[in-house]
Amino acid sequence: MRKAFIQLHIAVFLAGFTAILGKLIQLNEGLLVWYRLILSVIILGIIMVDKKQLKFIAFPDLLKITGVGFIIAFHWVAFYGSIKYANVSVALVCFSATGFFTALFEPFLLKKKIKLAELLLGIMAITGIYIIFDFHPQYKTGIIFGIIAAIGSALFPIFNKQLLNRFTPRMLTFYELGGGFIILSLMLPLYLKGFPAENFFPSFSDWIWLIILAGLCTVISFDLQLRALQKISAFTINLSYNLEPVYGILLAFLLFHENKNLHPGFYFGLALIILSIFLQMIRVRKEVKNNAK
Repeated sequence: MRKAFIQLHIAVFLAGFTAILGKLIQLNEGLLVWYRLILSVIILGIIMVDKKQLKFIAFPDLLKITGVGFIIAFHWVAFYGSIKYANVSVALVCFSATGFFTALFEPFLLKKKIKLAELLLGIMAITGIYIIFDFHPQYKTGIIFGIIAAIGSALFPIFNKQLLNRFTPRMLTFYELGGGFIILSLMLPLYLKGFPAENFFPSFSDWIWLIILAGLCTVISFDLQLRALQKISAFTINLSYNLEPVYGILLAFLLFHENKNLHPGFYFGLALIILSIFLQMIRVRKEVKNNAK
Protein backbone atom coordinates (compact mmCIF):
# COMPACT_ATOMS: atom_id res chain seq x y z
CA MET A 1 0.00 0.00 0.00
CA ARG A 2 2.85 2.38 0.85
CA LYS A 3 4.47 1.84 -2.57
CA ALA A 4 1.12 2.52 -4.25
CA PHE A 5 0.77 5.85 -2.44
CA ILE A 6 4.32 6.87 -3.46
CA GLN A 7 3.57 5.99 -7.09
CA LEU A 8 0.31 7.91 -6.86
CA HIS A 9 1.87 11.11 -5.53
CA ILE A 10 4.65 11.11 -8.11
CA ALA A 11 1.92 10.81 -10.75
CA VAL A 12 -0.01 13.65 -9.08
CA PHE A 13 3.05 15.93 -9.15
CA LEU A 14 3.62 15.18 -12.83
CA ALA A 15 -0.06 15.86 -13.49
CA GLY A 16 0.30 19.25 -11.79
CA PHE A 17 3.16 20.06 -14.14
CA THR A 18 0.97 19.36 -17.20
CA ALA A 19 -1.00 22.53 -16.43
CA ILE A 20 2.19 24.58 -16.64
CA LEU A 21 3.01 22.98 -19.97
CA GLY A 22 -0.53 23.73 -21.15
CA LYS A 23 0.12 27.41 -20.48
CA LEU A 24 3.48 27.34 -22.25
CA ILE A 25 2.24 25.56 -25.38
CA GLN A 26 0.71 28.13 -27.72
CA LEU A 27 -1.89 25.91 -29.34
CA ASN A 28 -5.67 25.66 -29.20
CA GLU A 29 -6.67 23.15 -26.50
CA GLY A 30 -8.09 20.70 -29.06
CA LEU A 31 -4.91 20.69 -31.13
CA LEU A 32 -2.74 20.54 -28.02
CA VAL A 33 -4.46 17.34 -26.91
CA TRP A 34 -4.32 15.90 -30.44
CA TYR A 35 -0.54 16.32 -30.57
CA ARG A 36 -0.19 15.07 -26.99
CA LEU A 37 -2.07 11.89 -27.83
CA ILE A 38 -0.21 11.03 -31.01
CA LEU A 39 3.21 11.64 -29.43
CA SER A 40 2.26 9.61 -26.35
CA VAL A 41 1.08 6.68 -28.48
CA ILE A 42 4.30 6.75 -30.53
CA ILE A 43 6.56 6.91 -27.45
CA LEU A 44 4.67 4.20 -25.58
CA GLY A 45 4.41 2.04 -28.71
CA ILE A 46 8.19 2.15 -29.22
CA ILE A 47 8.76 1.15 -25.58
CA MET A 48 6.29 -1.74 -25.77
CA VAL A 49 7.64 -3.07 -29.09
CA ASP A 50 11.18 -2.93 -27.73
CA LYS A 51 10.15 -4.89 -24.61
CA LYS A 52 7.85 -7.19 -26.60
CA GLN A 53 4.84 -6.16 -24.52
CA LEU A 54 2.53 -5.12 -27.36
CA LYS A 55 -0.31 -7.58 -27.92
CA PHE A 56 -3.54 -7.53 -29.88
CA ILE A 57 -6.80 -7.59 -27.95
CA ALA A 58 -10.33 -8.75 -28.82
CA PHE A 59 -12.57 -6.28 -30.65
CA PRO A 60 -15.26 -6.05 -27.90
CA ASP A 61 -12.56 -5.18 -25.37
CA LEU A 62 -11.08 -2.70 -27.82
CA LEU A 63 -14.41 -0.89 -28.03
CA LYS A 64 -14.63 -0.59 -24.24
CA ILE A 65 -11.06 0.67 -23.97
CA THR A 66 -11.62 3.14 -26.79
CA GLY A 67 -14.62 4.48 -24.88
CA VAL A 68 -12.38 5.19 -21.89
CA GLY A 69 -9.87 6.75 -24.28
CA PHE A 70 -12.58 9.14 -25.43
CA ILE A 71 -13.21 10.14 -21.81
CA ILE A 72 -9.49 10.87 -21.40
CA ALA A 73 -9.40 13.01 -24.53
CA PHE A 74 -12.63 14.76 -23.49
CA HIS A 75 -11.16 15.49 -20.05
CA TRP A 76 -7.89 16.85 -21.45
CA VAL A 77 -9.55 19.16 -23.98
CA ALA A 78 -11.78 20.61 -21.26
CA PHE A 79 -8.86 20.93 -18.83
CA TYR A 80 -6.64 22.84 -21.25
CA GLY A 81 -9.65 24.87 -22.36
CA SER A 82 -10.02 25.93 -18.74
CA ILE A 83 -6.39 27.07 -18.68
CA LYS A 84 -6.76 28.99 -21.94
CA TYR A 85 -10.02 30.74 -20.93
CA ALA A 86 -9.08 31.36 -17.29
CA ASN A 87 -5.59 30.57 -15.97
CA VAL A 88 -3.60 27.69 -14.50
CA SER A 89 -4.67 28.34 -10.90
CA VAL A 90 -8.40 28.53 -11.61
CA ALA A 91 -8.31 25.48 -13.92
CA LEU A 92 -6.52 23.37 -11.31
CA VAL A 93 -8.87 24.35 -8.51
CA CYS A 94 -11.92 23.47 -10.63
CA PHE A 95 -10.31 20.10 -11.21
CA SER A 96 -10.78 19.46 -7.48
CA ALA A 97 -14.48 18.85 -8.11
CA THR A 98 -13.36 15.39 -9.25
CA GLY A 99 -13.81 14.01 -5.73
CA PHE A 100 -17.40 15.21 -5.58
CA PHE A 101 -18.33 13.68 -8.95
CA THR A 102 -16.56 10.42 -8.08
CA ALA A 103 -18.56 10.14 -4.85
CA LEU A 104 -21.72 10.40 -6.98
CA PHE A 105 -20.74 8.31 -10.01
CA GLU A 106 -18.77 5.42 -8.46
CA PRO A 107 -21.63 3.97 -6.32
CA PHE A 108 -24.06 4.26 -9.25
CA LEU A 109 -21.78 2.75 -11.91
CA LEU A 110 -20.25 0.02 -9.72
CA LYS A 111 -23.48 -0.67 -7.79
CA LYS A 112 -22.03 0.23 -4.41
CA LYS A 113 -23.52 2.04 -1.46
CA ILE A 114 -22.94 5.77 -1.29
CA LYS A 115 -20.42 6.60 1.42
CA LEU A 116 -21.59 9.67 3.28
CA ALA A 117 -18.05 10.62 4.33
CA GLU A 118 -16.84 10.64 0.71
CA LEU A 119 -19.83 12.66 -0.41
CA LEU A 120 -19.31 15.27 2.33
CA LEU A 121 -15.61 15.59 1.54
CA GLY A 122 -16.46 16.01 -2.13
CA ILE A 123 -19.01 18.70 -1.27
CA MET A 124 -16.35 20.47 0.79
CA ALA A 125 -14.09 20.59 -2.27
CA ILE A 126 -16.82 21.84 -4.60
CA THR A 127 -17.80 24.50 -2.02
CA GLY A 128 -14.24 25.79 -2.31
CA ILE A 129 -14.70 26.04 -6.08
CA TYR A 130 -18.00 27.92 -5.64
CA ILE A 131 -16.29 30.45 -3.37
CA ILE A 132 -13.60 31.01 -6.00
CA PHE A 133 -16.23 31.38 -8.74
CA ASP A 134 -18.13 33.94 -6.66
CA PHE A 135 -15.04 36.12 -6.34
CA HIS A 136 -13.82 35.63 -9.93
CA PRO A 137 -16.85 35.81 -12.30
CA GLN A 138 -14.57 36.94 -15.15
CA TYR A 139 -13.33 33.35 -15.34
CA LYS A 140 -16.82 31.96 -16.00
CA THR A 141 -15.98 30.16 -19.27
CA GLY A 142 -12.76 28.74 -17.87
CA ILE A 143 -14.55 27.50 -14.74
CA ILE A 144 -17.24 25.76 -16.83
CA PHE A 145 -14.50 24.01 -18.82
CA GLY A 146 -12.83 23.09 -15.53
CA ILE A 147 -15.99 21.49 -14.12
CA ILE A 148 -16.44 19.49 -17.35
CA ALA A 149 -12.81 18.35 -17.02
CA ALA A 150 -13.53 17.21 -13.46
CA ILE A 151 -16.46 15.08 -14.65
CA GLY A 152 -14.22 13.35 -17.19
CA SER A 153 -11.52 12.84 -14.58
CA ALA A 154 -14.03 11.23 -12.19
CA LEU A 155 -15.24 8.74 -14.79
CA PHE A 156 -11.82 7.64 -16.07
CA PRO A 157 -10.51 5.68 -13.03
CA ILE A 158 -13.94 4.17 -12.28
CA PHE A 159 -14.01 2.41 -15.65
CA ASN A 160 -10.29 1.68 -15.54
CA LYS A 161 -10.60 -0.08 -12.20
CA GLN A 162 -12.51 -2.89 -13.91
CA LEU A 163 -10.28 -3.05 -16.99
CA LEU A 164 -7.14 -3.35 -14.85
CA ASN A 165 -8.32 -6.77 -13.73
CA ARG A 166 -7.68 -8.05 -17.24
CA PHE A 167 -5.00 -5.86 -18.81
CA THR A 168 -1.59 -4.56 -17.74
CA PRO A 169 -1.38 -0.81 -16.99
CA ARG A 170 0.97 -0.17 -19.92
CA MET A 171 -1.15 -2.03 -22.48
CA LEU A 172 -4.30 -0.36 -21.22
CA THR A 173 -2.69 3.08 -21.48
CA PHE A 174 -1.49 2.40 -25.05
CA TYR A 175 -4.91 1.34 -26.34
CA GLU A 176 -6.78 4.04 -24.42
CA LEU A 177 -4.59 6.83 -25.76
CA GLY A 178 -4.76 5.33 -29.23
CA GLY A 179 -8.56 5.14 -29.05
CA GLY A 180 -8.74 8.69 -27.71
CA PHE A 181 -6.56 9.89 -30.59
CA ILE A 182 -8.79 8.26 -33.23
CA ILE A 183 -12.02 9.68 -31.79
CA LEU A 184 -10.54 13.15 -31.26
CA SER A 185 -9.24 13.13 -34.85
CA LEU A 186 -12.80 12.53 -36.06
CA MET A 187 -14.31 15.22 -33.82
CA LEU A 188 -11.57 17.86 -34.05
CA PRO A 189 -12.79 19.60 -37.24
CA LEU A 190 -16.20 20.17 -35.61
CA TYR A 191 -14.60 21.38 -32.37
CA LEU A 192 -12.37 23.85 -34.22
CA LYS A 193 -15.46 25.39 -35.84
CA GLY A 194 -16.76 26.32 -32.41
CA PHE A 195 -13.36 27.15 -30.94
CA PRO A 196 -11.14 28.37 -33.82
CA ALA A 197 -7.35 28.01 -33.65
CA GLU A 198 -4.81 30.66 -34.60
CA ASN A 199 -2.02 28.15 -35.24
CA PHE A 200 -2.37 24.58 -36.46
CA PHE A 201 1.31 23.59 -36.24
CA PRO A 202 3.50 23.74 -33.13
CA SER A 203 6.44 26.12 -32.95
CA PHE A 204 9.93 24.83 -32.10
CA SER A 205 9.42 25.54 -28.39
CA ASP A 206 5.95 23.95 -28.55
CA TRP A 207 7.50 20.72 -29.84
CA ILE A 208 9.91 20.61 -26.89
CA TRP A 209 7.08 21.12 -24.35
CA LEU A 210 4.87 18.61 -26.18
CA ILE A 211 7.55 15.90 -26.05
CA ILE A 212 8.00 16.49 -22.29
CA LEU A 213 4.22 16.47 -21.86
CA ALA A 214 3.83 13.22 -23.79
CA GLY A 215 6.83 11.31 -22.44
CA LEU A 216 7.14 12.35 -18.82
CA CYS A 217 3.70 13.66 -17.89
CA THR A 218 1.63 11.18 -19.89
CA VAL A 219 3.40 7.86 -20.47
CA ILE A 220 5.24 7.71 -17.14
CA SER A 221 2.51 9.44 -15.13
CA PHE A 222 -0.25 7.17 -16.48
CA ASP A 223 1.80 4.06 -15.79
CA LEU A 224 2.31 5.12 -12.17
CA GLN A 225 -1.34 6.07 -11.71
CA LEU A 226 -2.66 2.77 -13.06
CA ARG A 227 -0.25 0.75 -10.92
CA ALA A 228 -1.49 2.64 -7.86
CA LEU A 229 -5.10 2.04 -8.92
CA GLN A 230 -4.50 -1.71 -8.61
CA LYS A 231 -4.16 -1.21 -4.82
CA ILE A 232 -6.15 1.96 -4.07
CA SER A 233 -9.83 2.85 -4.63
CA ALA A 234 -10.91 5.17 -7.47
CA PHE A 235 -12.25 7.71 -4.97
CA THR A 236 -8.94 7.89 -3.09
CA ILE A 237 -7.07 8.22 -6.39
CA ASN A 238 -9.30 11.11 -7.45
CA LEU A 239 -9.27 12.86 -4.10
CA SER A 240 -5.49 12.53 -3.97
CA TYR A 241 -5.40 14.20 -7.37
CA ASN A 242 -6.79 17.25 -5.61
CA LEU A 243 -3.15 17.78 -4.61
CA GLU A 244 -2.55 18.49 -8.29
CA PRO A 245 -3.85 22.05 -7.83
CA VAL A 246 -1.47 22.58 -4.92
CA TYR A 247 1.59 21.58 -6.93
CA GLY A 248 0.42 23.29 -10.11
CA ILE A 249 -0.69 26.51 -8.41
CA LEU A 250 2.62 26.87 -6.58
CA LEU A 251 4.42 26.45 -9.92
CA ALA A 252 2.03 28.95 -11.57
CA PHE A 253 2.71 31.48 -8.80
CA LEU A 254 6.45 30.99 -9.23
CA LEU A 255 6.60 30.99 -13.03
CA PHE A 256 3.66 33.18 -14.12
CA HIS A 257 3.04 35.31 -10.97
CA GLU A 258 -0.67 34.47 -11.08
CA ASN A 259 -1.01 35.25 -7.37
CA LYS A 260 -1.03 38.96 -8.27
CA ASN A 261 -4.38 38.54 -10.06
CA LEU A 262 -6.21 36.47 -7.43
CA HIS A 263 -8.67 37.71 -4.82
CA PRO A 264 -8.26 36.58 -1.15
CA GLY A 265 -11.42 34.48 -1.66
CA PHE A 266 -9.35 32.22 -3.91
CA TYR A 267 -7.16 31.20 -0.99
CA PHE A 268 -10.16 30.53 1.27
CA GLY A 269 -11.64 28.22 -1.36
CA LEU A 270 -8.28 26.53 -1.86
CA ALA A 271 -7.97 25.99 1.90
CA LEU A 272 -11.28 24.08 1.93
CA ILE A 273 -10.06 21.86 -0.90
CA ILE A 274 -6.76 21.08 0.84
CA LEU A 275 -8.63 20.32 4.07
CA SER A 276 -10.85 17.81 2.25
CA ILE A 277 -7.73 16.06 0.93
CA PHE A 278 -6.09 15.65 4.32
CA LEU A 279 -9.31 14.50 5.97
CA GLN A 280 -9.65 11.79 3.32
CA MET A 281 -6.05 10.69 3.83
CA ILE A 282 -6.69 10.34 7.57
CA ARG A 283 -9.90 8.40 6.90
CA VAL A 284 -8.20 6.00 4.47
CA ARG A 285 -5.32 5.42 6.89
CA LYS A 286 -7.78 4.50 9.65
CA GLU A 287 -9.59 2.09 7.32
CA VAL A 288 -6.33 0.38 6.39
CA LYS A 289 -5.37 -0.02 10.05
CA ASN A 290 -8.82 -1.43 10.94
CA ASN A 291 -8.69 -3.92 8.07
CA ALA A 292 -5.21 -5.04 9.15
CA LYS A 293 -6.46 -5.97 12.63
